[in-house]
Amino acid sequence: MNRRLVLAVVAVGLLVGAAGCSTFFGGISDEELDREQEYGDLRDSDADVAIDIDSGSLISDGEFRAVYNLEEQDELSLYRSNLYSDEALDIHSVRYWYPNGTELTGSELNIDQSDTSTEVRVPNGNGTIAFSGDAGRNTFSLPAYVEGSYEVTIPEGHRTSNFLFGDASPNGYEREIVDNQERLTWEEVDSTISLRYYLTRDIPLFVGLVGTVALLGGAGAVYYYRQIKQLRERREEMGLDVEMDDDSDNGPPGMG
Repeated sequence: MNRRLVLAVVAVGLLVGAAGCSTFFGGISDEELDREQEYGDLRDSDADVAIDIDSGSLISDGEFRAVYNLEEQDELSLYRSNLYSDEALDIHSVRYWYPNGTELTGSELNIDQSDTSTEVRVPNGNGTIAFSGDAGRNTFSLPAYVEGSYEVTIPEGHRTSNFLFGDASPNGYEREIVDNQERLTWEEVDSTISLRYYLTRDIPLFVGLVGTVALLGGAGAVYYYRQIKQLRERREEMGLDVEMDDDSDNGPPGMG
């Protein structure tokens, strides 16, 4: 009897532990998968993949929306790579459209998440899938889950063009400004898109800061030079600056 009780306790513990692991790694709630989001503007794009990035604030990261037109691809493995390993991409507001336009929400799809990837399976590999996720405040990076043409629109008032503050890879893109938003397009992408962008209004502020620091530094150098010059003149007036002969080590004058 005691043995059966022990086995029952162990079984319950294993079930609870499995449930805990499932919750820890476990996935994305239906509420998150079905969150409201607007994708109509991105679906109108001519690119195979259209991504729009919203800027973050001082206390929060930004967010991106992405729409993928699939071609014979009924499964996507969503992840981001860090320095040490891959980690699952957290997504929300998932939508799928059949080729005929019928829409499914994220909770109606087969979506599983582990610690290294979020696996999304769709019922027809020629449909369209959309999802949203987190972006950095001034950076964005996402692997090319689908090969083809890409269009990425960065936050309003931001740019990637200044080599000191901005960057975009891979190379081979075209840049245009539409309604004060920079848009980058690639004819073909098969690697990670990585962006670093900045607010255009920050450039004059930075230039002004550098100029102020340089001006203060120059003024400090001039002040220091004048202080040294005055000290030297005073020492000369007091007769303290007397150059000693090479044989001054023999002792004071008159002792050699």
